[in-house]
Parts: sequence; structure tokens; C-alpha cells
Amino acid sequence: MFSLSDPVVRRALDSSVLDLPGEPASTRVVVAMSGGVDSTLTAALLKTAGYDVVGITLQLYDHGAAIAKKGACCAGQDIADAARAAAQLGFAHYVLDYESRFTETVIEDFADTYLSGQTPIPCIRCNQSVKFNDLLATARDLGAACMVTGHYIRRIIGKNGPEMHRAVDEGKDQSYFLFATTREQLEFLRFPLGSLHKDEVRRLAGQMGLDAANKPDSQDICFVPEGNYADIVERVRPGANKPGNIVNQDGEILGRHKGLVHYTIGQRRGLGIAAGTPLYVLRLNPFTKEVTVGPKQALLTRRIYLDSPNWLARPLRDTEQLPVQVKVRSTRPAVAGRLSLDENNRMLVDLDVFEEGVAPGQACVFYGVGKQASRVLGGAWISSTIAASS
Repeated sequence: MFSLSDPVVRRALDSSVLDLPGEPASTRVVVAMSGGVDSTLTAALLKTAGYDVVGITLQLYDHGAAIAKKGACCAGQDIADAARAAAQLGFAHYVLDYESRFTETVIEDFADTYLSGQTPIPCIRCNQSVKFNDLLATARDLGAACMVTGHYIRRIIGKNGPEMHRAVDEGKDQSYFLFATTREQLEFLRFPLGSLHKDEVRRLAGQMGLDAANKPDSQDICFVPEGNYADIVERVRPGANKPGNIVNQDGEILGRHKGLVHYTIGQRRGLGIAAGTPLYVLRLNPFTKEVTVGPKQALLTRRIYLDSPNWLARPLRDTEQLPVQVKVRSTRPAVAGRLSLDENNRMLVDLDVFEEGVAPGQACVFYGVGKQASRVLGGAWISSTIAASS
């Protein structure tokens, strides 16, 4: 058993982190439990601190198929693990069937995005719709003062209310996947693990005797068995994944492909083309079904056009050139750039350091600079790019 006086526990349960009025015993908190070590420890911390904890786990896809799926969240075994942890710790736990909602808003969007020649990020769509919208509403209905998750992100109270900041553990930071969180949602959410490192989380879980202490982290997209995206697209949109030509930048046909879903911007392997120099996927055209390939240098991007921004700080002003750091992929470090609006009021970011493999359909997340470098200002969806050579 860990002690509430443990410095790591105190960081997680600090009043500035939870920011809740009243005594813990009279304060209900809903914990979103995936069955993994992060959400399980989050629930354990709050229960040990004396809060009225209610755990909720979502069933997001076919329960029978999910039981055999390993390495993903919200699978059948994970639901059982969450229920067992709740029983061990002594708090109420509920499983909600969100399969239809998840299929409509996440899986179908995933398939349609691929078929449009873009690269989807279903984890962001899931957070945006099912978890931080529907589940949050359920938490309110249960009379909770807040909903708590095991995400590695920090919620810090600023002069204008709660702000989202990167986690202390940079290797586990999940701010990229949470950029679509609204200000209203951030008011109700709490993230105790944002100030902890992963090894500290596993240590505390071990001290609590939690079965999840040594459970591997989720790696795959939960509904994509063995990472086979094409099978999911074909199941959701039968017959829509059509073959086409692989062409070079001059339009010369180099070969054939089995469907756009098999390719992403920046991909090198699996092209099936013999060439004297390495070739990379540069563009995907959903209308002609063409995959355009070329040298690595042609992947470099200097300008990114953006759609559907979500602001966690003040929105961009009309004539402003806002210095920011941006991330165009979750695994990429942030790079310097300038946000602005063009003459058609379209948002864009000009990069100080050219990025490669920037893919439409992915997210571009904005962070502050200087003393605000950890703060998430907002983010948007990448709609198109301008190459560095243009």
C-alpha cells in the first residue's frame, strides 16, 4: 500500500491538480477506466484519498472479437480487468455499451478518411466525441464533481481559467491526441498523472498490489486487428477500396497498387517498385486513385493549411502573425512556426524548419513559446500543404 505522504502521490493529488471544493468523502468523481495501469492507478489514488469514486468503462466494439485482441484499449479483457480492479478497491463500476456510437463517429470516419486519400487519427476522434462528450455527459448525470482520466496531460489554472499543458513525462505526453478538448470540457476534466513519470505510476501500482502494474501499454488502434487497416475499410465500405496506378511526379506510370488505404504520406516500404533511388509516397488522389511517389526531399513542407481549429487559448486575430511551436505528428518534436490567416480567412502555419511527410487528415497542434512552451494553445486538422520546393 502506498502512503498519502509519498511525494509522488502528493504531486498527483495536489489541490491545484484536482481543484475540487469540499471534503473528499462528499465529493463524487467519475474515473474513465480502460483497464490499463494508468486509469487503474488513477482510480486507486482517488479512492485512497477518500473520494466517492465511480468507475466507468466503455465497450466500444464487438465484445466477442475484443476478448482475443491484445495490445489495445477497451478490449474485452480490459473491461474485465477494470471491473476486477474496482472490486479490489471497493468502488462502484459500470460498463456502458457505446458500440453503435463508436462505429458511427470513429470507425466509419476512419474508413471514409482513408478512402478520401487522407490519414485519419481515430484516437483523437474518439476523445473528441465518445469519451469527452458522451462519457462526460454521463459523469455529470451521475452527480460527479469532475471526470478523471489517466491521460498524461496537465491541467493548470491560469489567469483566465484552466489551461492544458504538456505532461512532465515528455515520452508519454498525450497533448497531441487531446487538442480537440473544449474549454468547457477542460473545466470538468482532471488529469492526476500529468505530473508523474511512467515508472512512478508503475511503482505506485505495484505497491497497491494492482494486477495492472505490469500490464503492457496499449499500442494498436483498438479496432484494427494486427494493424490491418485495409480489412477494416473493406468491411465498413465494401468495394470502395479500388486499385490504381503508382506514378512519379511527372505522371509516368511506375506500377499498380491495390488501394489507397495501403499507403500514407511519407511511406517508403511496400511500394513494390524497383527504382535506382528510394521512393516515398508524396500524394494520394482519391479521384484518379493515383499514388504519386518521389524522392525524400519532395516530402519537405513549408506551409500547412488548416481546417476546423479548436482553441484552448484566445483565437487567432485577423492580421496576426502568431509565433508558435507546432506538432504535425504525435511522435515528432514540436518545431517553430507562425500562424496566420490568408486573404480568404483560411488558417495556415508557415514552418521555420521544414517538416517531411505532413499528411492531410492528421492534426497540427499549437503550443506556446518561451515561458508558455508547455501550454497547448489549440490545434486544427491538416487540409493541404505547400512543398518546400514550391
